[in-house]
Amino acid sequence: MAKSAYRTTVETLSSSTIETYQQQGFVHLPSVLTAAEVDEFRVRALDVEQRLKEKALHYKNPVFTQLVNVWREDEIMRKLTLHSNIAGLAERLAGVSLRLWHDQILIKQPHISTPTEFHQDQPYWPHVNSTHALTAWIALVDVPVERGCMTFLPETYTQMELAAQDLTDKDDLFRKGPELMWSPRVTIPLRAGDCTFHHARTAHMANANTTDLPRVAHAIIYMDATTIYKQQRHIVTDPLQLEEGKLITGELFPIAASMHTY
Repeated sequence: MAKSAYRTTVETLSSSTIETYQQQGFVHLPSVLTAAEVDEFRVRALDVEQRLKEKALHYKNPVFTQLVNVWREDEIMRKLTLHSNIAGLAERLAGVSLRLWHDQILIKQPHISTPTEFHQDQPYWPHVNSTHALTAWIALVDVPVERGCMTFLPETYTQMELAAQDLTDKDDLFRKGPELMWSPRVTIPLRAGDCTFHHARTAHMANANTTDLPRVAHAIIYMDATTIYKQQRHIVTDPLQLEEGKLITGELFPIAASMHTY
């Protein structure tokens, strides 16, 4: 697909948009996928959910259904996770070389889901020396407020020492960082094919899905290319027997630059 088919590309990404991301820790980018791609990936994500039910993670059910590293399981989803446009945008926003950390399909079923409460991502990860990690959160359906779009706390990426927060406890982040209770809150509804990028330390939450349709999103998570492994439980690294203090590398963690050319 020609890059001109996308509304947001590396070439159209303005310096002011990059500055906005680097200042507030998140940004909304419209139409990082074409309409045809959205249709293809949405259908496939729902199919993968059914085929890989036994591998799904249900974080304190029924917050959401999560499938990790689907790019290793399905060729169509691999096209999305290794998407050249999204990888290029991630590196331009971060300003450093990146690797893929992992992907995940995130589905909130209609009516039965609950909010994913405010949290930072990075405390869950077995990483050292990854100060620019970020997530591309791609809407594969329209995601208005009522379907579980994201709300961010600007500039909270500066909170580098907070312990991991409970995604089901609406007060946990604010007990660990009481001053954050008074932070502004920015809610960003997305059209299908839109994307938000957020820094791994930017606090965010998503509402319950109270609509009649599932909320289908795909997250692609990137880490600094120089990220070092630390001994900490995580579904991605637990089976790999990595050595503490060594670079996280190998075929599971490809360099983002290998996915795109400027």
